[in-house]
Amino acid sequence: MELRKRNYYVERPLLNQEQLEELGCLTSATETHQWRTWFQCSYTRARALLLQHLPVLAWLPRYPVRDWLLGDLLAGLSVAIMQLPQGLAYALLAGLPPVFGLYSSFYPVFIYFLFGTSRHISVGTFAVMSVMVGSVTESLAPDEDFLQAENATVDEEARDAARVQLAATLSVLVGLFQVGLGLVHFGFVVTYLSEPLVRGYTTAASIQVFVSQLKYVFGLQLSSRSGPLSLIYTVLEVCWKLPQSVVGTVVTALVAGVVLVLVKLLNDKLQRHLPLPLPGELLTLIGATGISYGVGLKRRFGVDVVGNIPAGLVPPVAPNPQLFASLVGYAFTIAVVGFAIAISLGKIFALRHGYRVDSNQELVALGLSNLVGGIFRCFPVSCSMSRSLVQESTGGNTQVAGAVSSLFILIIIVKLGELFQDLPKAVLAAVIIVNLKGMLKQFTDICSLWKANRVDLLIWLVTFVATILLNLDLGLAVAVVFSLLLVVFRTQLPRYSILGQVPDTDIYRDVAEYSEAREVPGVKIFRSSATMYFANAELYSDALKQRCGVDVDHLISRKKKLVKKQEQKLKRLKKLQKQTAASKDTSVSIEVNSSTRDMESNNMEDSKAEGEGSAMSCRDGGDHACPERKATDLPAQVSTGNELEGMAASGQEDAKAPDVTTLKALGLPQPHFHSLILDLGALSFVDTVCLKSLKNIFRDFREIEVEVYMAACHTPVVAQLEAGHFFDASITKQHLFASVHDAVLFALQHPRSSPASPVLMTKL
Repeated sequence: MELRKRNYYVERPLLNQEQLEELGCLTSATETHQWRTWFQCSYTRARALLLQHLPVLAWLPRYPVRDWLLGDLLAGLSVAIMQLPQGLAYALLAGLPPVFGLYSSFYPVFIYFLFGTSRHISVGTFAVMSVMVGSVTESLAPDEDFLQAENATVDEEARDAARVQLAATLSVLVGLFQVGLGLVHFGFVVTYLSEPLVRGYTTAASIQVFVSQLKYVFGLQLSSRSGPLSLIYTVLEVCWKLPQSVVGTVVTALVAGVVLVLVKLLNDKLQRHLPLPLPGELLTLIGATGISYGVGLKRRFGVDVVGNIPAGLVPPVAPNPQLFASLVGYAFTIAVVGFAIAISLGKIFALRHGYRVDSNQELVALGLSNLVGGIFRCFPVSCSMSRSLVQESTGGNTQVAGAVSSLFILIIIVKLGELFQDLPKAVLAAVIIVNLKGMLKQFTDICSLWKANRVDLLIWLVTFVATILLNLDLGLAVAVVFSLLLVVFRTQLPRYSILGQVPDTDIYRDVAEYSEAREVPGVKIFRSSATMYFANAELYSDALKQRCGVDVDHLISRKKKLVKKQEQKLKRLKKLQKQTAASKDTSVSIEVNSSTRDMESNNMEDSKAEGEGSAMSCRDGGDHACPERKATDLPAQVSTGNELEGMAASGQEDAKAPDVTTLKALGLPQPHFHSLILDLGALSFVDTVCLKSLKNIFRDFREIEVEVYMAACHTPVVAQLEAGHFFDASITKQHLFASVHDAVLFALQHPRSSPASPVLMTKL
């Protein structure tokens, strides 16, 4: 549909910054010292702090039992059915006995019920967190450290005890980091993990998870590896030892995997007709345990099983402080990754259901979950996307669903856990691999990012490759550093534009993009798409001088050379003028003395003889008495005097000239514009380098007789300019205008003149 043209006329005064502040009655914002309120004590403040840090007291008393209880019960049961097999499997992924996965599915979940602000995420074991913990436990407590001297076999009991202590201490450290960062309101740190970075990282982590489960799928004994290229070495070792695979283990894993895939496909197909999804993982675990017990898979086919699962809860154990130094780096990485995953999912569900998630309180809640869980021998946890989606889709409305699932897991730990002693580890590996489907589908990001934003694609690929090659901890560090450097690099190479006016409007756009935009005669308008700061200030100045079409530096250099020559010439003329004046004084003195002597001699001779000849009179009377001699000597004196007087006169004329330093007077080419306008609308802050660069721009362009104006500065930027003492006698707020159009109109009204105070009425 063709755009209907309408004529709008807006009439207002032309405004510079001073007039805008006066017209708008700008008032300085009162400085508030928030820290003073931290030490205030009152009932209202104490209650607010309690509800802020213990959110369950805020929402549980208003819980609508009739509307939400049934949905939360069904959701909690569904999540618990998934939590059981995933807890057992992810403990195996962390290099720990499976029962500790059940512990990690109980304590942290209940703690999050008390302190969390998200109503839909399911906290507990997660594949990425488990594989990160597994890389730590296997590197610090490898199998080689627990070989028995008698038969060169691994002492699994001692190894598991050491790894459990490592994982529990790691969980405590992760919790301390998260709680500390949350209390100092450092939740914004996760903003440095962009979505492409997180998705690339989790995709690489899913590959790590997949490779780590190959030894359980094929029944192989592999060496423990960690550090750079450990994944590559593990894959090569698996390929090398494939002939040693246990056939029974491979068949068990394949059958379990096929059953799980079929049940998931059936759930997707019958999603609208089923009130609850079929618990395929739980049914597979129960069926595999029954078959293993009845057939004797371990005894007859050598299939490795879970083994002893102690009934009941374990007593709390204090962490080992001696391990803190070796675990602190891993703990910080796991803390950041776990929080990033949890808060990203929490915000997704919060936006979908219309409530707010407090990122700092989420950090505290997740930290307390890991801190308390570590004391009860849990390993670090986060939230699972698959369980969170099930909790939402089955009617979960609050964390009551999480509390129900944790109570269900408690029953299994106390009474039913020992029933899964004959569960094959290959089945747990199949559960893990099938659940990687969601993360492996993120490979499709490559195609979508290629079309949408190739810079984000570069972040995704660098994160993925670095995580695969350098392992999870170093890979994340490389990804974050690369992402931040890329941001800096992009601000160093913004888009610089020369703006032109769209006909019959007050709108100015890039003349390279808009064919109808025309430059205003005599006025250059320059804009950058990024803020100017220390990293790109020099590039900004260079781009400005290049886009203006004038070699500013060369022109200034030539002008300075010519001005210097002019000054040297004036100095020589002044010196000659002084010499001329001195020579005139000397000539007058000599002539006066000669005349006096001649008059005295003439008087004496006249008294003796009045009738002597003219020859005698000429010989004794000098120049005044002898006209011929005087006429002979005058030409040399007159010519020398005239030359000196002429040079002195020319020097005086040059000194009295209006301005001999202008480009025109010096014979230099003049710029084809008289005014330069800097559109600073993209400026979000200024630093000292930016201030110096702007002052240098004013100085350089004024040297070539171009007046500089600024336009469209935001109020905080103006305040920073004032604080940095940018404005002075030569640069005032009258050089800063409310809009580009205001600056253009003023520049056209006052070509190459200082800003005037009268307000011009303009029709836009």
